[in-house]
Amino acid sequence: MGWKAAQKLIRHWKILRGDNVMIIRGKDKGETGVIKRVIRTQNRVIVEGKNLVKKHIKQGQGHEGGIFTVEAPLHVSNVQVIDPVTGKPCKVGYRYLEDGSKVRVARGLEASGSVIPRPEILKIRSSPRPTVAGPKDTPMDVVLEKTYDPKTGKGMPEL
Repeated sequence: MGWKAAQKLIRHWKILRGDNVMIIRGKDKGETGVIKRVIRTQNRVIVEGKNLVKKHIKQGQGHEGGIFTVEAPLHVSNVQVIDPVTGKPCKVGYRYLEDGSKVRVARGLEASGSVIPRPEILKIRSSPRPTVAGPKDTPMDVVLEKTYDPKTGKGMPEL
């Protein structure tokens, strides 16, 4: 990737992994699919089962060679999120709800203005949080120990 492409990287992504999108340009124009992977360093996305290309892979140690069909990345400008109400492609905007939470909303000419839900796949952690304290974790009795008393000034460092 050249320096010109690196200059124009998208800072604030509105399309997320797991979003239902429609391809608006290219050989698969008009088809819908789910985003499998987002490549932020190249402003590209991989849509599951779309933009298939043939890849010739040479045989090597531990794997077999041959001609495989793989999904090629699409530029992010060639896909649009599908409005959950109308089922048509739309632009994505942001809005704050009454409770203060930030949500994505559908905008554009034929958009309903409804909330676009966050994909379920993003709510699942790739590695679960540990439930048992490890060797580098601070013990609970040390965490709860009172080291400063504001009334007496005990525990205040000498400055």
